[in-house]
Amino acid sequence: MPHIRLTALLVVAATLTAAALEPALPGVAVAMRELVARQEVAGAVTMVVARDRVLHVDATGAADLASKRAMTPDTLFWIASMTKPVTGVAILMLQDEGKLTISDPVAKHLPGFAGLKTPSGKPANVTIAQILTHTSGLGEAPGPAALQARTLADLEALWLAAPMQYEPGERWQYTQSGINAASRIVEVISGMTFDAFVQQRIFDPLGMKDTTFYPTEAQRTRLATAYATNTATGALEAVPPRPEYGSRTRPPQGNGGLYSTAPDYARFCQMLLNGGTLDGRRYLSAAAMAALTTPLTGDLPTGFFQTAEWGNRGAHYSWGLGTSILRTPHDGVASMLSPGTYGHGGAWGTQAWIDPDKGVAYILMIQRAGLPNSDGSPARLAFQQAAAAALAK
Repeated sequence: MPHIRLTALLVVAATLTAAALEPALPGVAVAMRELVARQEVAGAVTMVVARDRVLHVDATGAADLASKRAMTPDTLFWIASMTKPVTGVAILMLQDEGKLTISDPVAKHLPGFAGLKTPSGKPANVTIAQILTHTSGLGEAPGPAALQARTLADLEALWLAAPMQYEPGERWQYTQSGINAASRIVEVISGMTFDAFVQQRIFDPLGMKDTTFYPTEAQRTRLATAYATNTATGALEAVPPRPEYGSRTRPPQGNGGLYSTAPDYARFCQMLLNGGTLDGRRYLSAAAMAALTTPLTGDLPTGFFQTAEWGNRGAHYSWGLGTSILRTPHDGVASMLSPGTYGHGGAWGTQAWIDPDKGVAYILMIQRAGLPNSDGSPARLAFQQAAAAALAK
């Protein structure tokens, strides 16, 4: 019996020692605990990485309130539209291999697009760059029909049947079908399903062991529950998973199908911070990195801060290939970021922003449904403010 107690004490001591060795920026955990106490979120995982090391990792609160399961760094999250930069990288890998250029008409690789007409009746001639920058005008797949799709090829027929929304290049309008069309191009050119391509070319080499379109049963035991606020009581209430993602019966959608952890996505961010390389392996050429991070939408207002409610900030942002690019910092969530910072958020509040000028990336993992603006969430603001303040010291 004493031997058992001693063993238990040693395990606890080792756990506490390991936790103490985790790098942490002062103030971030406090800011996250305040959000949990206010029931803004049930819990959060925060990370800050430099090009060659982890500067901060911390987990706060609960991954599931009902079971009192604690949030941990390896908690799994549906990262939603944080999938989009991965899709952009996949396309650029094929460009590096000479198998496409982003100026190609989509019809060169998906022949069905050759007959696509704009609202004015002209041939659409939509390009790969346009579908990745939300300037294509492509129509969306109708919800009920999209839920019946089993492959990206199934979805392609629905995009082509939907009327185009506007003339290509006329404006910026967030368009899920365009990003998924880019995923389908990867399949056609590579001869692999999109999930297999990114697994083989990105996730496995980077050591992203928990990033997937299709979580296993073991991974699902680490999946964070999503919550929304009950408007009457202010309490957090569980929200069911999104039916269009996560099941092997669903297509591997490059617009928002991935699940991941903070440490996994941090590896992806570090590769981008290092100009397309990590641990001696090159994933993207310098030219591809420039294409990913260079504003391609001209003077069009873009992004999720365009309305008066969010400060009319459309001119502060541009779009690269599956990435939002900050042109000019502004008050709030962009105040601590440098011009040229790029990244993407997800529908349930996950965020990743890469600041090449300062050489850091901020990764936030929460599962908070019903946010008025995921990019403008209180959790993102509190995290980035606390992290930036600590880094400045």
